[in-house]
Amino acid sequence: MIEIRNLVKTYGKGSAAVHALNGVDFDVAAGEVVMLMGPSGSGKTTLLSAMGCILQATSGSIQIDGREIVGLPESKLPRIRLEHFGFIFQGFNLFPALTARENVELSLKLKGVSSSQCRRRATELLEQVGLGDKLKTHPADLSGGQKQRIAIARALAGDPPIILADEPTAALDSHSGQTVMELLTALARQRQRAVVVVTHDNRVLHYADRTVHIADGRIANHFEEGRTAA
Repeated sequence: MIEIRNLVKTYGKGSAAVHALNGVDFDVAAGEVVMLMGPSGSGKTTLLSAMGCILQATSGSIQIDGREIVGLPESKLPRIRLEHFGFIFQGFNLFPALTARENVELSLKLKGVSSSQCRRRATELLEQVGLGDKLKTHPADLSGGQKQRIAIARALAGDPPIILADEPTAALDSHSGQTVMELLTALARQRQRAVVVVTHDNRVLHYADRTVHIADGRIANHFEEGRTAA
């Protein structure tokens, strides 16, 4: 689903250049949950942003379902994001003036779904994540775990083949974090979606099929099902 080769992202030029990514090779298959770990500044979020067409790479290759995205004009990227990705952020990024259902509906409207279908689909998604009784509730009246489940429902709108999550459990208690990861894992297994999670949260590592460690803009190592892989 995602194939990355020799990916480089450089900020600045000359002696002031900073290599946020420095020759990264990275693949993610459909149905797989991959966690990216590493210290602050190691390149985790930069890698997630580059593969999600939020940030343009300096060089190298990123293929999303067989399509090369490095070097594409900026005008082409929004459509790729809409068609291929669902995003989940640590800060939830919900609109406070909108209800839970309206937050999910907005994502569907951006994809060109009719108003009646938006309402029906948003309701279904919120029921799927256990918030069928919170459809008309505003974010301020919800817990952190409930807000993150709304964010997951919004990310699932349009049924994207790839889910990218940046620290989705960092602001949550253990129970809420477990619920979020169970939802993401079920999505990967049952819907054959590729799920990539940037995390510092050791509590959720057992949900990963593979854990990838990044240091200084490079892949340091992989851990697969408890075994170290070169």
